[in-house]
Amino acid sequence: MIEQCTTARQEPSPAGRPPPRRGPRPPERADAVRLLVLLVVFVCAACGLVYELELVALGSYLMGDSVTQASVVLSVMVFAMGIGSLLAKRLRARPAVGFGLVESALALVGGLSAFTLYASFAWFGESRGPIVAFSLAIGILTGAEIPLLMTLIQRVSRQDVGGTVADLFAADYVGALVGGLAFPFLLLPWLGQLAAAMVTGGVNVVAGGALVLWLFGRDLTRRSRWLLLAANTVVLCVLATAAATVHDFERAARTAVYGAGVRVAVHSGVQEIVLTGGEKGPLSLYLDGRLRVSASDEYRYDEALVHPAMRGPHARVLILGGGDGLAAREALRYRDVRSVTIVDIDGEVEHLARTDPALSALNGHAYRDPRLRAVRADAFDWLRGEGARRGPFDVIVCDLPDPGITSSTKLYSQEFYGLAARALAPGGRLVVHAGPLARRSRAFWTVDATLRAAGFRASAYRATGPADGFAGGPDRTKRAGRDAAPKDWGFLLAGRGPGPPAPRLAADAPKLRSLDAARLRADTRAASHARPQGAGELPPSTLVHPRYDD
Repeated sequence: MIEQCTTARQEPSPAGRPPPRRGPRPPERADAVRLLVLLVVFVCAACGLVYELELVALGSYLMGDSVTQASVVLSVMVFAMGIGSLLAKRLRARPAVGFGLVESALALVGGLSAFTLYASFAWFGESRGPIVAFSLAIGILTGAEIPLLMTLIQRVSRQDVGGTVADLFAADYVGALVGGLAFPFLLLPWLGQLAAAMVTGGVNVVAGGALVLWLFGRDLTRRSRWLLLAANTVVLCVLATAAATVHDFERAARTAVYGAGVRVAVHSGVQEIVLTGGEKGPLSLYLDGRLRVSASDEYRYDEALVHPAMRGPHARVLILGGGDGLAAREALRYRDVRSVTIVDIDGEVEHLARTDPALSALNGHAYRDPRLRAVRADAFDWLRGEGARRGPFDVIVCDLPDPGITSSTKLYSQEFYGLAARALAPGGRLVVHAGPLARRSRAFWTVDATLRAAGFRASAYRATGPADGFAGGPDRTKRAGRDAAPKDWGFLLAGRGPGPPAPRLAADAPKLRSLDAARLRADTRAASHARPQGAGELPPSTLVHPRYDD
C-alpha cells in the first residue's frame, strides 16, 4: 500500500525529452512535506469559509431575510462541492497542476465575489442570480480541493489511506473554524466586506501556488510551471488592482444606489448607516440600505407612533429602537414627562443623532434634553435584564424595523411582548409599529395576535401619507420604485386592562402637523374595517416559530 501511495503517475512528456523527475523539492523528509501540505489545507479551508460567509452577509444586507440567504448559499455550495469532487477525478492524473489551477480560479472568483455582487445590485438592482452563480462556482472549486490534495499527500505520506483522510479533514475543519471566526472579528471590522474578500483571495492564491510550485514543482512540465506562474500572477494583479480601487468603487456604487448627495457612510458593528441630503435637499437616513427616515414626511410616522400612546399617565417613557431621536423628540414635547429612555443596539446611530447638524436639528436636539437617557443594548436582552429593574414605565414605544426583516423578528415575538409587560406600569400603554396595514395585512394582524397571546389587548390604527406613498419608514428598501412606497403605516396600541386602550390624543397634546382628533378617529375606523376575516385565528409569532413571512 505504501509503495502504491508513493508512486507517482508519469505525465506525458514532449517527444524526445525525458520525463521530469518526480518527487517533492526539499525538505526531503516526508513528514515535513506532509505538514506543509496540511498547513495549506488549513489555509484553503479558512479562505473557503470566508468566501461562504461573505456571500451570506452580503446577500442578507442587499436583500434582507438572512435566513433565506444563508439557506440558499449553504445548500447550493454543499451541492456544488459534491459536483466539484466528482469533476476532480478528471484531474487526478495531473494533481499538481490541477490543484494549482483550481486555487487560482477559486481565489479569483471568491476574491471578486463581493465586489461583483455589490456592483450588480448598485447598477442593475438584482443580486439573487449572481449569489446563486457565485455559490455554485465557489462550491465546485472548493469541492475539487480535497480529492486533489489527497492524491498529492499520498505521494509523500507514510500513513495508510485512513490516517491521511483523517489528517486532511482535521486540517480542513480547523481551518474552517479559524476562517469563520476571523471573518466577523478581524476581516469585516478592519477591511470591510469588499476588501476582506480580495485579501482572502490573495492569501488563497499564494498558499496554493507555493504548495504546487515549491513542493511539487518537479511533478510539472516546464509548460505547466509557466502556466501556473502566469495564472497566479494575473490573479494577484487583478485582486491588487481591485483592492486599490475599492474605495472609489464604493463611492461610485453608493452614488448609484443613494444618489449624489451622500454625506456620511459608516459601517458600524451592526449595520451600514448612510446619510444623504441635509445641506441641499431633505435629509434621508438609510440603515442597511433601508430608507429609515426622510425629512420630507417622517413627522407623519413619528407623530402617529408616539402621541396616541401619551393619553394617560406618561411621566416615564421607554423607547425601544429610535436611536435617531425622532420618537424621543415627540415624547419630550410633553412638559410633565420626567424621563425618556432610549434603548438602541447601534451606538453609531445615536452618535450621529447627537452630532450630525442636520439629523440633530431634525430631532429637535433631543439628546441635549436632561430628561433623556440613552442605552446601547439589544432591546430584547435589556428588557430581560436591566429593563425589569428600571421599570415600571408608563409608556413603551416600539420604534423598530419591520417584522419581516429576519433580525427584527424576535422583537415582534410573544416572548418579547411578555418581557415588555413586566416593564409596563399598571394602566400603562405599549405602542407597536407593525408595518404597512394595506400592503402587509397578514404580518400586521399577526402582530396583533402575538400581542393578544402575551396578555395584551390592542387597538389598530394607521397613519396615511401622500397619494404616492411615504418616502421613508422602517421597511422601505432602497431603489424601491414609487409604486412600492407604502400608502400607510399601521400601529397597534395595547394595554393589559380588560379592554384595549382607544387611540386618542391627550388633552395636553401639542399641536401636530399631521394628526388631529378627527383624523385619528377616522384612521382608527379605517384600520378596524381593514381587519380581514379570520384575523382573530392567526397564530402568534414566537422565537422558535416566527410567522412574519408574507
